[in-house]
Amino acid sequence: MREETLAAFVGQTYLNLESYRKDGQGVQTPLWFAEEGGVLYSSTPAESWKVKRIRRNPKVRIVPSTLSGKPRGEWVEASARLEDGRAAARVQELLIKKYGWQKKLINFFARLRGRKSVVISIHLS
Repeated sequence: MREETLAAFVGQTYLNLESYRKDGQGVQTPLWFAEEGGVLYSSTPAESWKVKRIRRNPKVRIVPSTLSGKPRGEWVEASARLEDGRAAARVQELLIKKYGWQKKLINFFARLRGRKSVVISIHLS
C-alpha cells in the first residue's frame, strides 16, 4: 500500500500539504518536493506558518497537485518532521537535482534576504 501511495507522487512537480491550525482547521499549501528512501522532502522558510503548525501538530495530509494546489489524486494521511544538519543539506541537493536552475535561483534570493529555511520530511502513515 505504501509503495502504491508513493508511486502517485512519481513524476509530479508539486504536492499539496495540509497542516492544521490550533482549532483543527486545515491549511493547504502547494510545495516542491523530492523523494528519497520512501520519504518525501520539501524546503520552506523557517518563519512560515506551516512550520509553526507542524511544530505544534505533526499530523498532515498530502496529495499530488498542480501549482495552484488542485489535487491530482487522493489525499493521504502522513506525519511531518522538521529536519536540520546533514539531512537539510542532502534535501537541498535533491531539490536542485529535480528543479535545477529554478531552485538555485530561489536559494540565491533567499540568501540575499537573509532567510533561513528548514526541511520538512513527510512520512506516510
